[in-house]
Amino acid sequence: MSLNTSLIGTEIFKIFAFWGTILALKLIAMVPLTAYYRFKNKTFSNPEDAITLKGAKVATNDPEIERVRRAHLNDLENILIWYIVTFVWLTTNPSVWLASLLIRSFVIARILHTLVYAIFAKQPHRAIVFFIGYATTLYQAANTLLFYM
Repeated sequence: MSLNTSLIGTEIFKIFAFWGTILALKLIAMVPLTAYYRFKNKTFSNPEDAITLKGAKVATNDPEIERVRRAHLNDLENILIWYIVTFVWLTTNPSVWLASLLIRSFVIARILHTLVYAIFAKQPHRAIVFFIGYATTLYQAANTLLFYM
């Protein structure tokens, strides 16, 4: 096995960059989603924000807002580590087919996770898509460890 030292510019890196950017945009989209529920429910976490809207209140326990915030936190806990693990895993020179499959699977799983967590709360769908992403990251991390042992 040889280390792929010219990763940037390869087909695999282009796939990672494209789908990783979609994932970044999905993560960024959580901010206006949270704001949507804050304005819809007229519930803010800071008094200075509540002043701007008639009838608004300050609370940190709104179920809809907290669901979106938990989904966002789950993203932050899982997506960052995926970026790191995947980038390092790509240095092991995996096949384009496998890299494409795993990268796309993770990104699609995270998008679906947000939908079935924050918007259309549904189990076991949320657990299934969570574990697809989790298993993908775990496989890549284990594969990287084995490659560099």
